[in-house]
Amino acid sequence: MARVALFADVQNIYYTAREIFGCQVNYAALWRHAVGEDTVVAAHAYAIERHDPRQQQFQHALRDIGFNVRLKPFIQRRDGSAKGDWDVGITLDVFETAHEVDRVVLISGDGDFSELLTRIQQRFGVRTDVYGVQALTAQALRQAADHFVPIEGALLQNSRR
Repeated sequence: MARVALFADVQNIYYTAREIFGCQVNYAALWRHAVGEDTVVAAHAYAIERHDPRQQQFQHALRDIGFNVRLKPFIQRRDGSAKGDWDVGITLDVFETAHEVDRVVLISGDGDFSELLTRIQQRFGVRTDVYGVQALTAQALRQAADHFVPIEGALLQNSRR
């Protein structure tokens, strides 16, 4: 059995699944698909804390699946824009964990992570899998991964489209 670490960019996947499919990701099905018979060494889900009861229920469900939920406060700027990005945190956690595992699973479509995947493949010899909504996953990220899995079908909650 291989050792695997999962890293879920919750905001990225939430918005891309909603935009393309009009629904949410089935994280329990995704976990089962990504892990199979392998041993989970680490599993982190990165989200924004808005103190919303529905969001807190979702975070609890992620914990029940096995994710360590990492939260960052939602920041509303004076100009109306918002901030709540986990890219640096995800990158640091992936890089610090990669030497402990055989495979890294990144659940995101953000092309900013393509260089990270290339670096951990070269430095630690790990296999990298990316799960993302195909239409909104950066080509650079798909190319950097050893294996790309589109989030669709059984990996989604009840689709409205």
